[in-house]
Amino acid sequence: MLGRLVEAQAQLPPGIRLLFVEGYRPPSLQRRYFDSYADHLRAGNPDWSAERLRSAASRYVSPPEIAPHSAGAAVDLTLADADGRELDLGTRMNATPEESAGACYTHADSISDGARAHRHTLSSALTSAGLVNYPTEWWHWSYGDRYWALLTGADVARYGPVELD
Repeated sequence: MLGRLVEAQAQLPPGIRLLFVEGYRPPSLQRRYFDSYADHLRAGNPDWSAERLRSAASRYVSPPEIAPHSAGAAVDLTLADADGRELDLGTRMNATPEESAGACYTHADSISDGARAHRHTLSSALTSAGLVNYPTEWWHWSYGDRYWALLTGADVARYGPVELD
């Protein structure tokens, strides 16, 4: 993954750099994130079935058994200027679909032209390095996980969840 990120960085215009925020996440932490978001959704939607809650929570947080972060196959990142200041990509990183009114989706129409241009710059660099984007989170990119295999037509994922000590 590091080599691919270095390759993506080389594709960016002068004065812009990748700002890495998160990569590997232990399955236990992924479970906490998933359960916490599901609890948040359940509080606002007490009539939802367990199946609907799981489906809705999965739009934003991968279930632990398939999470690419827990395989070391995903990164959350954004763009920054040469001084390390984050560029505007339309929402804060990790904005939920509810709080951002869907602006967290990679191809959201409700963001400024400048944010859209920054997303395009990010996407072009990372795609050229072989990574794929999870479309409900503009900041989430992966290589070698199940979603990557699906999008690229690979026969199998290269990486699966692992608990590191």
